[in-house]
Amino acid sequence: MTSITIKPLSPALGAEISNVDLHAPISPATLAEIKQAWDAHLVLRFRGQMLSDQNLLDMSRLFGELDPPGPNPYGKPFLEDFPEINVISNVKVGGAPIGNLGDGEAVWHCDMTYVESPPRAALLHALEIPPSGGDTFWSNMYLAYETLPDEMKAKIAGRRAIHDATYNSAGMMRKGMNPVTDPRQAPGAHQPLVISHPDTGRAALYLGRRRNSYILGMALAESEALLDALWAHATQPQFSFRQEWRLHDLILWDNRCTLHRRDSFDPETRRVMHRTQIKGLALTAFAG
Repeated sequence: MTSITIKPLSPALGAEISNVDLHAPISPATLAEIKQAWDAHLVLRFRGQMLSDQNLLDMSRLFGELDPPGPNPYGKPFLEDFPEINVISNVKVGGAPIGNLGDGEAVWHCDMTYVESPPRAALLHALEIPPSGGDTFWSNMYLAYETLPDEMKAKIAGRRAIHDATYNSAGMMRKGMNPVTDPRQAPGAHQPLVISHPDTGRAALYLGRRRNSYILGMALAESEALLDALWAHATQPQFSFRQEWRLHDLILWDNRCTLHRRDSFDPETRRVMHRTQIKGLALTAFAG
C-alpha cells in the first residue's frame, strides 16, 4: 500500500509529498517511494517540516554522501557547528552577512557544474521568508533536450562547454578568482552539452551557467549564438515549475537534469534558507 501522497505541481516537473514526517525515522519502503517519485518528478516539495539542522542533515544523508558547500565569497563556513550546511540569506548581523546570494535575482543555473563531479542533488529548507518575492523556479532539462529541433541536436552532439568557476549565480566573484574577459580562457570544468543521466540513462541538456560559457572547438561568435539559442529554449515556461515559498518548506531537487533560478525580493525583509547537497559523479556524454 502507498504510504505517501504524491501531488504533481506542474506538467513539466515538481511534486508535493505529504503524509510523511521527516523528523521520524523513514522506513525503507517509504524511502523507496520517495526516491521513485523523485525520479519521476525531479523536484520534490515537503511542506510544514520544522526541521532542526541535524534533522536536515539526517534527511539529506538518505540520498547519499554529503558534499561540502562550494566556496563562498567570504571564505569560511556560515555555520561553524554544521559546516556541511550552506546558508542562503540576505540577513546581516553586525554588518556581516550570515549567508550567501543576498536579495537580488539569482540567474538560471545548475549548482557547481564548474567542478568535475558536480553535486547529485540539493535540499533547501525555508527558515524565514519575505512577504513576497524570492520565489524559486526549476526547469526540466530532459524535456528541454527532447524538444530541441533535430538540427540543433546534431550541432551539440558530442560537444563540451566550459563551465566558468569565476562567479556565483548572484554575479558575485568567488574568493581567489579574477575577472574573465574572454570566455575561452575561463577557469572551470569542461562538461558535455548533453549528458547521460547517471541513474536513468536519459539524455539531458546540461548548460550550467550562461555567463562565460564557451563551446569548445567553435568560433567564439558561433558558440555565443548557439548558447543563446539553447538557453532561450531551455528556460521556456512550459518546462518549468514555480515554488512560492512557505515557512518550513523543504525542497529536494536533482541537480543533474534541472536548472533553477530565484526572483529578487525587498532587501528590507528577511529570507533565511539552510541548504545541503549530495555528492555526485563525473558526468558522461549521451551517446544515443
